[in-house]
Amino acid sequence: MDKSAIILAEGSRGKFNEERGLLKLDNKPLLKHVVDAVEGIVGEVLVVTSSKEQSDLYAKMFSSANVQFVVSVDESKDPLAGILAGFEAAQGEYSVLLPFDAPFVSKKVVSLLFDCCIGKSAVIPRWPDHQIEPLMAVYHNKQALEAAKEALTSGEFEVEAMACKMRGVRYLSTLVIEQLDPDFRTFFKVKSPLDLKKAMMMTKPGKTKR
Repeated sequence: MDKSAIILAEGSRGKFNEERGLLKLDNKPLLKHVVDAVEGIVGEVLVVTSSKEQSDLYAKMFSSANVQFVVSVDESKDPLAGILAGFEAAQGEYSVLLPFDAPFVSKKVVSLLFDCCIGKSAVIPRWPDHQIEPLMAVYHNKQALEAAKEALTSGEFEVEAMACKMRGVRYLSTLVIEQLDPDFRTFFKVKSPLDLKKAMMMTKPGKTKR
Protein backbone atom coordinates (compact mmCIF):
# COMPACT_ATOMS: atom_id res chain seq x y z
CA MET A 1 0.00 0.00 0.00
CA ASP A 2 1.71 3.23 -1.09
CA LYS A 3 -1.21 5.67 -1.33
CA SER A 4 -3.59 6.87 1.36
CA ALA A 5 -6.34 9.47 1.57
CA ILE A 6 -6.78 11.63 4.67
CA ILE A 7 -10.15 13.36 4.80
CA LEU A 8 -10.62 16.03 7.47
CA ALA A 9 -14.11 16.00 8.98
CA GLU A 10 -13.49 17.77 12.28
CA GLY A 11 -15.94 20.45 13.36
CA SER A 12 -18.15 19.56 10.44
CA ARG A 13 -21.41 21.05 11.70
CA GLY A 14 -20.65 24.66 10.83
CA LYS A 15 -23.70 26.75 9.94
CA PHE A 16 -25.97 23.71 9.76
CA ASN A 17 -28.03 21.99 12.46
CA GLU A 18 -26.53 18.61 11.58
CA GLU A 19 -23.17 17.22 10.54
CA ARG A 20 -22.35 18.65 7.12
CA GLY A 21 -20.87 15.36 5.99
CA LEU A 22 -24.35 13.81 6.22
CA LEU A 23 -26.03 16.46 4.08
CA LYS A 24 -27.33 14.96 0.85
CA LEU A 25 -26.27 16.14 -2.59
CA ASP A 26 -27.76 14.10 -5.42
CA ASN A 27 -29.04 11.67 -2.78
CA LYS A 28 -25.51 11.03 -1.51
CA PRO A 29 -23.92 12.42 1.70
CA LEU A 30 -21.18 15.01 1.15
CA LEU A 31 -18.56 12.85 2.85
CA LYS A 32 -19.46 9.90 0.61
CA HIS A 33 -18.82 12.07 -2.46
CA VAL A 34 -15.25 12.70 -1.31
CA VAL A 35 -14.61 9.06 -0.39
CA ASP A 36 -15.92 7.92 -3.78
CA ALA A 37 -13.56 10.39 -5.51
CA VAL A 38 -10.49 8.51 -4.24
CA GLU A 39 -11.89 5.01 -4.69
CA GLY A 40 -9.59 2.92 -6.87
CA ILE A 41 -6.73 5.40 -6.41
CA VAL A 42 -5.73 4.81 -2.78
CA GLY A 43 -5.38 1.70 -0.68
CA GLU A 44 -6.94 3.21 2.42
CA VAL A 45 -9.16 6.13 3.39
CA LEU A 46 -8.75 7.75 6.80
CA VAL A 47 -11.53 10.08 7.96
CA VAL A 48 -10.35 12.35 10.79
CA THR A 49 -13.07 13.39 13.24
CA SER A 50 -13.13 15.30 16.52
CA SER A 51 -14.91 12.63 18.59
CA LYS A 52 -15.80 8.94 18.67
CA GLU A 53 -19.45 9.92 18.50
CA GLN A 54 -18.83 11.75 15.25
CA SER A 55 -16.86 8.79 13.88
CA ASP A 56 -19.65 6.37 14.80
CA LEU A 57 -22.19 8.61 13.08
CA TYR A 58 -20.21 8.73 9.84
CA ALA A 59 -19.20 5.07 9.96
CA LYS A 60 -22.82 4.02 9.44
CA MET A 61 -22.63 5.06 5.77
CA PHE A 62 -19.62 2.86 4.95
CA SER A 63 -19.24 -0.90 4.79
CA SER A 64 -15.77 -1.08 3.21
CA ALA A 65 -12.86 -2.02 5.46
CA ASN A 66 -10.74 0.45 3.48
CA VAL A 67 -12.55 3.36 5.16
CA GLN A 68 -11.27 3.90 8.68
CA PHE A 69 -11.80 6.62 11.27
CA VAL A 70 -9.23 8.53 13.29
CA VAL A 71 -10.23 10.68 16.25
CA SER A 72 -8.19 13.85 16.80
CA VAL A 73 -8.10 14.38 20.54
CA ASP A 74 -6.78 17.95 20.44
CA GLU A 75 -9.47 20.25 19.07
CA SER A 76 -7.66 23.36 20.30
CA LYS A 77 -5.07 23.03 17.54
CA ASP A 78 -7.37 22.69 14.55
CA PRO A 79 -6.79 22.01 11.76
CA LEU A 80 -3.16 20.95 11.96
CA ALA A 81 -3.62 18.61 14.93
CA GLY A 82 -6.21 16.66 12.95
CA ILE A 83 -3.88 16.49 9.98
CA LEU A 84 -1.10 15.24 12.26
CA ALA A 85 -3.40 12.48 13.55
CA GLY A 86 -4.14 11.48 9.97
CA PHE A 87 -0.48 11.30 8.95
CA GLU A 88 0.36 9.30 12.07
CA ALA A 89 -2.28 6.71 11.17
CA ALA A 90 -1.64 6.57 7.41
CA GLN A 91 0.15 3.51 6.05
CA GLY A 92 0.86 4.85 2.58
CA GLU A 93 4.10 6.45 1.44
CA TYR A 94 2.06 9.31 -0.03
CA SER A 95 -1.24 10.74 1.25
CA VAL A 96 -3.75 12.98 -0.45
CA LEU A 97 -5.19 15.48 2.03
CA LEU A 98 -8.80 16.47 1.34
CA PRO A 99 -11.63 18.37 3.08
CA PHE A 100 -14.81 16.41 3.72
CA ASP A 101 -17.04 19.14 2.26
CA ALA A 102 -15.71 19.19 -1.33
CA PRO A 103 -18.23 17.02 -3.21
CA PHE A 104 -16.82 17.64 -6.68
CA VAL A 105 -13.25 16.44 -6.14
CA SER A 106 -11.99 15.13 -9.48
CA LYS A 107 -10.48 11.66 -9.71
CA LYS A 108 -8.32 12.93 -12.58
CA VAL A 109 -6.97 15.77 -10.44
CA VAL A 110 -6.21 13.45 -7.52
CA SER A 111 -4.41 11.04 -9.85
CA LEU A 112 -2.40 13.91 -11.34
CA LEU A 113 -1.31 15.09 -7.89
CA PHE A 114 -0.09 11.61 -7.03
CA ASP A 115 1.75 11.29 -10.34
CA CYS A 116 3.50 14.62 -9.81
CA CYS A 117 4.54 13.81 -6.23
CA ILE A 118 7.09 11.13 -7.11
CA GLY A 119 10.45 12.27 -5.76
CA LYS A 120 8.92 15.34 -4.09
CA SER A 121 7.90 16.08 -0.52
CA ALA A 122 4.53 17.37 -1.67
CA VAL A 123 2.50 18.59 -4.64
CA ILE A 124 0.33 21.58 -3.76
CA PRO A 125 -1.94 23.44 -6.22
CA ARG A 126 -1.13 27.13 -6.54
CA TRP A 127 -3.23 29.89 -8.09
CA PRO A 128 -1.75 32.62 -10.34
CA ASP A 129 -1.85 35.02 -7.36
CA HIS A 130 0.37 32.54 -5.46
CA GLN A 131 -2.36 31.44 -3.05
CA ILE A 132 -2.01 27.72 -2.36
CA GLU A 133 -4.45 24.87 -1.69
CA PRO A 134 -2.70 22.82 1.03
CA LEU A 135 -5.97 21.03 1.89
CA MET A 136 -6.26 19.68 -1.64
CA ALA A 137 -2.75 18.29 -2.04
CA VAL A 138 -0.58 15.17 -1.91
CA TYR A 139 2.22 14.78 0.64
CA HIS A 140 5.06 12.39 1.31
CA ASN A 141 3.71 10.97 4.53
CA LYS A 142 6.85 10.90 6.69
CA GLN A 143 8.08 14.33 5.59
CA ALA A 144 4.67 15.91 6.15
CA LEU A 145 4.42 14.27 9.56
CA GLU A 146 7.71 15.83 10.65
CA ALA A 147 6.74 19.22 9.22
CA ALA A 148 3.38 19.12 11.02
CA LYS A 149 5.09 18.29 14.33
CA GLU A 150 7.58 21.11 13.81
CA ALA A 151 4.82 23.61 13.07
CA LEU A 152 2.81 22.60 16.14
CA THR A 153 5.91 22.82 18.33
CA SER A 154 6.40 26.36 17.02
CA GLY A 155 2.83 27.26 17.96
CA GLU A 156 1.64 27.38 14.36
CA PHE A 157 -1.68 25.62 13.78
CA GLU A 158 -2.58 26.33 10.15
CA VAL A 159 -2.01 23.93 7.26
CA GLU A 160 0.10 26.51 5.44
CA ALA A 161 2.60 26.39 8.31
CA MET A 162 3.23 22.71 7.66
CA ALA A 163 3.67 23.31 3.93
CA CYS A 164 6.10 26.18 4.52
CA LYS A 165 8.35 23.96 6.63
CA MET A 166 8.70 21.33 3.90
CA ARG A 167 11.54 21.23 1.38
CA GLY A 168 11.25 19.86 -2.14
CA VAL A 169 7.63 20.91 -2.62
CA ARG A 170 6.28 21.02 -6.16
CA TYR A 171 3.71 23.76 -6.62
CA LEU A 172 1.33 22.79 -9.40
CA SER A 173 -0.25 25.67 -11.29
CA THR A 174 -4.02 25.69 -11.35
CA LEU A 175 -3.65 26.44 -15.05
CA VAL A 176 -2.58 22.80 -15.41
CA ILE A 177 -5.47 21.59 -13.25
CA GLU A 178 -7.83 23.66 -15.40
CA GLN A 179 -7.13 21.30 -18.30
CA LEU A 180 -8.71 18.46 -16.31
CA ASP A 181 -11.26 20.46 -14.31
CA PRO A 182 -12.19 23.53 -16.41
CA ASP A 183 -14.49 25.06 -13.78
CA PHE A 184 -12.29 24.21 -10.78
CA ARG A 185 -15.11 22.26 -9.17
CA THR A 186 -12.55 20.26 -7.22
CA PHE A 187 -11.97 23.30 -4.98
CA PHE A 188 -15.65 24.06 -4.31
CA LYS A 189 -16.67 23.51 -0.67
CA VAL A 190 -20.08 23.41 0.99
CA LYS A 191 -19.72 25.58 4.08
CA SER A 192 -23.16 27.22 4.23
CA PRO A 193 -26.77 26.61 3.15
CA LEU A 194 -26.12 28.94 0.20
CA ASP A 195 -23.16 26.80 -0.86
CA LEU A 196 -25.36 23.73 -0.73
CA LYS A 197 -27.88 25.40 -3.01
CA LYS A 198 -25.07 26.31 -5.41
CA ALA A 199 -23.84 22.72 -5.34
CA MET A 200 -27.32 21.48 -6.18
CA MET A 201 -27.39 23.81 -9.18
CA MET A 202 -23.96 22.58 -10.23
CA THR A 203 -25.19 18.99 -10.41
CA LYS A 204 -27.76 19.90 -13.04
CA PRO A 205 -26.80 19.34 -16.70
CA GLY A 206 -25.09 22.32 -18.26
CA LYS A 207 -24.55 24.10 -14.94
CA THR A 208 -21.10 25.18 -13.84
CA LYS A 209 -19.63 27.02 -10.89
CA ARG A 210 -19.19 30.20 -12.88
